[in-house]
Amino acid sequence: MKPRVLIGAALLGLALPCVALAAATGGAPPVEGMPQLAFGHPEQGRYLIASVVWLLIIFALMYVIMAQVALPRVASVLEERRARIEGDLEQAQAAKLRADAALAEHQAATVKARAEAQASIAGATQQAQSEAAAKAEALNARLNAQIGDAERRIAASRDSAMGALRSVAADAAEALVARLTGGADRGQVEQAVGAELAARGRA
Repeated sequence: MKPRVLIGAALLGLALPCVALAAATGGAPPVEGMPQLAFGHPEQGRYLIASVVWLLIIFALMYVIMAQVALPRVASVLEERRARIEGDLEQAQAAKLRADAALAEHQAATVKARAEAQASIAGATQQAQSEAAAKAEALNARLNAQIGDAERRIAASRDSAMGALRSVAADAAEALVARLTGGADRGQVEQAVGAELAARGRA
């Protein structure tokens, strides 16, 4: 039965008792209050059973309408809302799981990047230290070579100067001895000058 037919039948059932009561009260004055409860009225009292029957019929119709039309729609709406809420909860749970997985992946990537950065820094530091040590060693070797060359040049210059000093001192001593004694032995003069220079620490 369609909902419009059920609603029309219910309205008709509501209207029939009113029409019956209006027709019944044509000869006698109506009672005050609810005419359905006028048990002692000569006209309205006869329709009490009919009113009760129509009340039951209308109640049955309303029950059928509610059971067949209104309540299924309400139930379907509630079921749809429940399904939508459950779907939203499942989507939210799935989104939370994805967010947790993304957070864990981000944390793992951060730890990995930090470890790689520390390893790169340690490698670069070690390489820089090795390069600095190699450069320092090369510089020290070059400086030592330059110092050795300088010392050798200084020693050669000193030996040359000492040789020249020995020769000049020998010449001066020989000239002085020759003037004082009239003659001088070159070998003895050089030996005496060498001994004197050795005694003064210049040999």
